[in-house]
Amino acid sequence: MSNKTKLDITLQEINEDTLWSILDLEVAEEQKQYVAPNAVSIAEAHFSEFAWFRAIYAGNTPVGFVLLYIDEEETEYDLWRLMIDKNHQRNGYGSEALRRVIEYIEELPGANELTLSYLPGEGSPGQFFAQFGFEDADDWVDDEKILSLDLGKYEA
Repeated sequence: MSNKTKLDITLQEINEDTLWSILDLEVAEEQKQYVAPNAVSIAEAHFSEFAWFRAIYAGNTPVGFVLLYIDEEETEYDLWRLMIDKNHQRNGYGSEALRRVIEYIEELPGANELTLSYLPGEGSPGQFFAQFGFEDADDWVDDEKILSLDLGKYEA
């Protein structure tokens, strides 16, 4: 499958009817150190005025979760969480979801950069993000490395 092929991936609001299907999603055991459970992410989102979160669907099937930090006034845009369920990995869903997230961010006021942080280590998502053009921002938050994507240079 070509990198440019678009899968039937949508980012959908989570509601009372879909909440439990999103809470049931989880990453593989060896990935759990790299991403918080969706219940924690959703709880954190409800206490942040800058949180934007969605379920990732492949067709009608929930396959993942994304959480962004969006502060339009300060033009600060961060990928806070991205997860694809262990049963749906290696199908291109994470890549397509990240493309959709980037497209969404690019439409926001003053969006020139998208940042994220990740915990380096074997099996960490660093290489995944690098393939999209995220570069080392030469900074750390706690034990997490900061990566930055220059949206002016990004090509879908």
